[in-house]
Amino acid sequence: MFPRVPDQHKEGKPLIPNGLGVAYVLFTTVYLFALYFLGIVKPVNGVSAPLTLAVCILFGGFMGLLDDWMDLKWRYKAFMPLIAALPLMFFAKEYPLRTAIMFPFDGMIDFSSAYYFVLIPLIVMIVTNTVNQLGGLNGLETACPAIVLTGLLGMSELLGQPYTFMIGPVLFWLLLAAFNVRGKIFVGNAGSFAIGMTIASLAIVADVKAGLLVSILPYVFNSSLILLTIFFVRKKAVVAFDGKKLISDHRRSLVTLITYKRPLTERQVVAIISSIVAIFTVLAVLVEVL
Repeated sequence: MFPRVPDQHKEGKPLIPNGLGVAYVLFTTVYLFALYFLGIVKPVNGVSAPLTLAVCILFGGFMGLLDDWMDLKWRYKAFMPLIAALPLMFFAKEYPLRTAIMFPFDGMIDFSSAYYFVLIPLIVMIVTNTVNQLGGLNGLETACPAIVLTGLLGMSELLGQPYTFMIGPVLFWLLLAAFNVRGKIFVGNAGSFAIGMTIASLAIVADVKAGLLVSILPYVFNSSLILLTIFFVRKKAVVAFDGKKLISDHRRSLVTLITYKRPLTERQVVAIISSIVAIFTVLAVLVEVL
């Protein structure tokens, strides 16, 4: 059913099924629509959290499929998530959500109307694209987002506004992650864009924006390295594989920074980056609840 692509970082470059992120999109949208139609999660002021999340995730998966089929240029991929910000803007206004964000050093800043029309679109655009950019190794596109999602659910629980109904999609994503880490499947752009959209949408709907900003700092750092290199050096980040270990002779992304003149196995690199994401997610929980 799914096209097979070579695993560039395995000996012999075996062919692996790609695009299994579509399964996550289908499961999650059906699951969330069912919660909405069965009335398990009640709407507030006429807006439904499951329905809003389902629409956003469905668009994220559609965007990823377009990229898989058409190989979209980054200037298009960068701004396409803004379309998915529309239902979140409506949800935030009608719910209503707080327009203020607690920053670790600056304190509480109230963005007022700018939160709906500027900050929400920026959050969706930045989170979706940065999550998509941290990939290329088995586990990066699945394990790291799973850590952030789990942290967001924990934050919402601790703040007394639990979104436990999202445990279903998280468990399904963890199932895909288990196969992806072992090199059995790839989730593709459909999966990475959909999970990025899930993270951004859940953070906005659950009103844990400060925690989101801290937990995605490793993603932002990785994207900043990549973009600065492309703009100023005109070169892309490339990691070499000698048949057993990864190594790089430059520092143009988080992966190449970790493997810079330091041979590491694929699993070691993924474990290091996942640990970094986990540390920032724990810090995010502390920032949000303290």
